[in-house]
Amino acid sequence: MSLADILDPLQQPLVTVLDTPVSWTEVLGFGSGALCVWLVARQHIANWPIGIANNVFFILLFAQAGLYADAGLQIVFITLAAYGWWTWTHGGGPGTSVLPVRRTTRTEWAWLLAAGVVGTAGLTLLLTRATDSTVPFWDALTTSLSLMATYGQCRKRLESWWLWIAADVVYIPLYAHKGLYLTSLLYAGFLALCLVGLRNWHRDLTARTSRPLEAVTA
Repeated sequence: MSLADILDPLQQPLVTVLDTPVSWTEVLGFGSGALCVWLVARQHIANWPIGIANNVFFILLFAQAGLYADAGLQIVFITLAAYGWWTWTHGGGPGTSVLPVRRTTRTEWAWLLAAGVVGTAGLTLLLTRATDSTVPFWDALTTSLSLMATYGQCRKRLESWWLWIAADVVYIPLYAHKGLYLTSLLYAGFLALCLVGLRNWHRDLTARTSRPLEAVTA
């Protein structure tokens, strides 16, 4: 049995939404993606293996839809997920095994913004010249935003949620434009979960940073 024989059933239509067939790949990507973001919002370590499974489903889905940057992005996500998994369990420093939520530093912002601008420009040029992508700039922009957000998520930076929110605002109409209506709906759900995650992480950061002051005034 070849790899194509194994993957072919996943690409077969399962249901039809707005006269558009929805494959098993898209349904599984929908479910694993929603679960992953919910777990991230709760700072649960299981988000990383669930996220890796989600990346595999999306490689198949996006390659089939011609979103090549997004398909390639999933491979990078898998690598970052391995890094994030390790960091969340080993990056807390002496005396703790839990990585705390922190704010993004000015230096990190400078590097992230520079990488985002260069990455978007470079990917747009590559997709325009080397592929048949019909949305090279938007594909490149969401790729860059997602990588910036994933780095912040690996390091538990609060502002990573704002980067995910910015990416989702573009992803929702982009996927609808490509006929991936279930995935577009998924990212609308991601947007809502990002707002929940932002609130939860902000509460955690506020509670942690207020403890020393409470100890001094007690």
